[in-house]
Amino acid sequence: MQQVQLGNSHLHVSKICLGSMTWGEQNTEAEAHSQLDYAFERGINFIDTAEMYPVMSRPETQGLTERYIGTWLKKTGRRDKMVIATKAAGPNASVTWVRGGRARNYDAANLKAAVETSLQRLQVEHIDLYQLHWPSRNVPVFGNNVFNPRHERMSVPIEATLAALGDLVKQGKIGAIGVSNESCWGVNEFIKQSEMKDLPRIATIQNLYNLTARHFETSLLDETCYRENVSLLAYSPLAFGQLTGKYLDDPKAHGRLTIFPSNWSPRYTRPATVAAAARYAQLARDHGLTPAQLALAWCYSRWFVASTIIGATSVDQLRHNIDAYAIQLPLELIKQVDQVHAEITNPGQ
Repeated sequence: MQQVQLGNSHLHVSKICLGSMTWGEQNTEAEAHSQLDYAFERGINFIDTAEMYPVMSRPETQGLTERYIGTWLKKTGRRDKMVIATKAAGPNASVTWVRGGRARNYDAANLKAAVETSLQRLQVEHIDLYQLHWPSRNVPVFGNNVFNPRHERMSVPIEATLAALGDLVKQGKIGAIGVSNESCWGVNEFIKQSEMKDLPRIATIQNLYNLTARHFETSLLDETCYRENVSLLAYSPLAFGQLTGKYLDDPKAHGRLTIFPSNWSPRYTRPATVAAAARYAQLARDHGLTPAQLALAWCYSRWFVASTIIGATSVDQLRHNIDAYAIQLPLELIKQVDQVHAEITNPGQ
């Protein structure tokens, strides 16, 4: 599988990244290990996780995902062949158990605690890519699309966060750094502060990107990240299963949207998202593809996506998702995809 360099970092990763957010909730440790084994056999060297995983996060399961990755690394001895990425949780009043009840934020004490506990669970001495899961400041994320200054809150200055991350880099505990669920202003501010203060520079941005959520293309993030060499790690390429067509065929199909119906952002179940998913599913079938193959092959083919994060709850599902990497979409189909997008624009954002 093709590999790409992440930003200006030393990291070279596969074009597909193995996501892990179901491990510990929907998947057992043995199932997680089976997925890791299969992904490794297929040439995937990039694993993404987070300290708050699995999702939905609960005090009884939080941290299990990193633990499962750690036991696999220890069992297989493949640490030096893998690029491990994890994330620190930001402010969230509803997730009070992460990091031992600390006031989660991106100050030096919190980041040190977050890194130390992730290192222990992963059973490694160094995290290759360390990311901020969502901004410290007031930013509309996770389906909230409108910025509201009345929601301003106390936040850690980006300069202070970068300085704390810089100390962890110097200590050898983390390597490259990245942001997630970030805005164009945020990317520019991180870069400005790093250049002004000689602090670590972000290499990646992990943001939502799929057929129903193409905001990255139109929010100036695309140009900003291109010109500043910040690599996009696209998450949720299947829109939490909506783009597989399974909920169209059976609204009660087993999956995250039915297992945890009250917990997810509304973006995945909006009527417009469902309508767009139905249009894309029909396009796929008209061209002899499954809906998932279209959604993934399209995402894999975008020039600005460095690596696409895929998740699965079975090896068969994982095989199907990886196989889509070999599919070349005809120009006519891409034009039809863009037509649907023009008619139903970013309903899943």
